[in-house]
Amino acid sequence: MDVKIEASWKAVLNDEFNKPYFQQIPLHLKTEKEQGKKIFPPGSQIFNAFNTTSFDHVKVVILGQDPYHGPGQANGLCFSVSYGIPQPPSLMNIFKELHDDIGVPIPNHGNLTHWAEQGVFLLNASLTVRNGEPMSHSKIGWAGFTDTVIKMISDQKKHVVFLLWGKFAQEKRMLIDEGKHLILRAAHPSPLSAHAGFFGCKHFSKTNEYLVAHGIDPIDWRL
Repeated sequence: MDVKIEASWKAVLNDEFNKPYFQQIPLHLKTEKEQGKKIFPPGSQIFNAFNTTSFDHVKVVILGQDPYHGPGQANGLCFSVSYGIPQPPSLMNIFKELHDDIGVPIPNHGNLTHWAEQGVFLLNASLTVRNGEPMSHSKIGWAGFTDTVIKMISDQKKHVVFLLWGKFAQEKRMLIDEGKHLILRAAHPSPLSAHAGFFGCKHFSKTNEYLVAHGIDPIDWRL
């Protein structure tokens, strides 16, 4: 499979693309499409997180579970939606915490591309999903691939901030070297759990404090 992906990621992940498990992923997606199933995001956006934030520029990693499973929502950046799409509830809670933490005005859209362009790597553990079926592609090989991505970032970079929201994301902690990176953990921003520790976590200000302390430009969180 020839993956169209930004050059610095291609260099880091080239061996992974040639492994048998990865070669099965496009076959699986092709079969489902032939069966008439709708898959999100569109093919051109599956690797959007990688193509918007190069490996060389990763400063912060936010980990999601899988893409939004409603029509038009997923755009390849976790928690993000394209312009004109209503903000999903988890994203609204992220913006609320951002406002309470550092006073950033709550935006009238949900497109997080501006964060990604500054080095916030918005990675979903699964890069695709079937329409209306959350976690439907969690077992087709994506998890092994994105675990490798997280480990590569941990092994080959230093002073990256990992924001792990919710139990699923926090299970990835074992892939990260806490000796040279900052891991910030909180409840998931979903309305079901945001009041159990996401609100008040101050992850946005803590991220910038850590980056500045290590001589790295902070993130402009305004959208």
